[in-house]
Amino acid sequence: MTTLDLLRHGEPVGGRRYRGQTDDPLSERGFAQMRAATAADVPWTRIVASPLARCRAFAEELAARRGLPLAFDARLKEVGFGVWEGLTAADIEARTPGAIARFKADPVGARPPGAEALHDFLARVAAALDETVAASPDEHLLVVCHAGVIRMALAHFLAIPLVNAYRIEVANAALTRLRIADGSAHLVFHDGCP
Repeated sequence: MTTLDLLRHGEPVGGRRYRGQTDDPLSERGFAQMRAATAADVPWTRIVASPLARCRAFAEELAARRGLPLAFDARLKEVGFGVWEGLTAADIEARTPGAIARFKADPVGARPPGAEALHDFLARVAAALDETVAASPDEHLLVVCHAGVIRMALAHFLAIPLVNAYRIEVANAALTRLRIADGSAHLVFHDGCP
């Protein structure tokens, strides 16, 4: 059995935005959120992370502090948000009234212009996580990533329809745990504590 913990990055510099693959660093508050979320003595065996700065910097810090192996996988980057990259919800609403509501109602069909297709995003995240889990039998892994990656992980492992994926709220520094054995996954907790 592999235990898979998924940790969302903390608050980035610039606050809440449809950041996507914009490479903003963590704020001091974001670092504090992630330190608090990982304060428990969890027996992680290694860390895999998105290479984006808001995940990379903390993953490097935690790996050094705990003496854990660390790898980066570009497939764990956040979804590309196209023309919404770096914009706040207010910016988007001012430019295209109703666009966010349409996106939340239909995240598959109402993508922002130039955005990565949700099926493509799911495929790349699923491939990364399947390979990581297959290479890690009986390990307890920590994946430092993004809200969208956690949604895709839950959709993939728990067979949640993509149209419902954005109904899952993922707070800054949220920790989610899955247990995976014999091709079957179970959600232990979401946005909770070990």
